[in-house]
Amino acid sequence: MEGPRGWLVVCVLAISLASMVTEDLCRAPDGKKGEAGRPGRPGRPGLKGEQGEPGAPGIRTGIQGLKGDQGEPGLSGNPGKVGYPGPSGPLGTRGIPGIKGTKGNPGNIKDQPRPAFSAIRRNPPMGGNVVIFDTVITNQEAPYQNHSGRFVCTVPGYYYFTFQVVSQWETCLSIVSSSRGQVRRSLGFCDTTNKGLFQVVSGGMVLQLQQGDQVWVEKDP
Repeated sequence: MEGPRGWLVVCVLAISLASMVTEDLCRAPDGKKGEAGRPGRPGRPGLKGEQGEPGAPGIRTGIQGLKGDQGEPGLSGNPGKVGYPGPSGPLGTRGIPGIKGTKGNPGNIKDQPRPAFSAIRRNPPMGGNVVIFDTVITNQEAPYQNHSGRFVCTVPGYYYFTFQVVSQWETCLSIVSSSRGQVRRSLGFCDTTNKGLFQVVSGGMVLQLQQGDQVWVEKDP
């Protein structure tokens, strides 16, 4: 039994050596292509690629939905700037009279200003239209200027002016006033005679004056 085993081993080795010698000396042609192997296992995930370019805008193809419910009121905003004043409204109806005030303390007439004057002229005026009464009889608080023949108001109020002139000729006199540079001939008095007799021309009137107004007597030219 031992003899055959040893022989078999020797034969196999001889064949292998013969094949190696033959392969070195002359290469045999390739054999037929074998069948495809089974698919391998999935590989590991690759690295993240670079960001692509923006795509073209999409086209809206859906139908517009219904109007939604009203949302909740938002928070109050900051106060706006003050607007320009509007036009004045119409005059309202007259209100109810107020309650009568308390009676004041008695006044003292001595403390109140009382401008008054009286002046005369003995000779007929020679030139100009203003009749200057150059002789002063009374000039309380000095409202009358005997050099110009004008009364200058220093206390606003109502004043009564009167004059009397005796003449033998036709005479026309006027009371003239000036307020803020505007001259006004308030009232005129005239008398005529052809007999050379003395006659009296007189007149008087009440004027409301403001501070700085002037009053004088003027004859017609």
